[in-house]
Amino acid sequence: MAQEPTHFRRTNRSLPIALLRAREQVMGPIRDMLAQSGINEQKWRVLRVLDEAGPMEQKSIAQAACLLLPSLTRILQVLEADGMVTRANDLVDRRRTVVTLSEPGRALILTHATESRAILEKLAQQFGPDKLEQLLDLLEDLRQIDV
Repeated sequence: MAQEPTHFRRTNRSLPIALLRAREQVMGPIRDMLAQSGINEQKWRVLRVLDEAGPMEQKSIAQAACLLLPSLTRILQVLEADGMVTRANDLVDRRRTVVTLSEPGRALILTHATESRAILEKLAQQFGPDKLEQLLDLLEDLRQIDV
């Protein structure tokens, strides 16, 4: 008995699958780099966000690092226990918690800075710097769409 067609795009032209494949292509070398320090990509994103932006409230970190707040809470517990970040109540609004990158957290970022840059430079060279910038712009445009 023949099955009725589903009318989906072929998986090799499916946007969700293409995004996942591209993500894996980019993240593979980064995961290998991070494995040297025993840190995962979610923790790395949190540390990078804090390094870039300075002390932040947890909700803002979750948004910037593309994490759900409950996941961020667990990640921050581990990062704090490992001495990578510190958390303190906001002096103005005691309900808010402000997270700060500690010196060991900054040292970890610096440990991987050269290799991380080399990975991304290799990607830019192979893909093309202009195409990479265009891709980043297009992905930001896509992110702005309300579906």
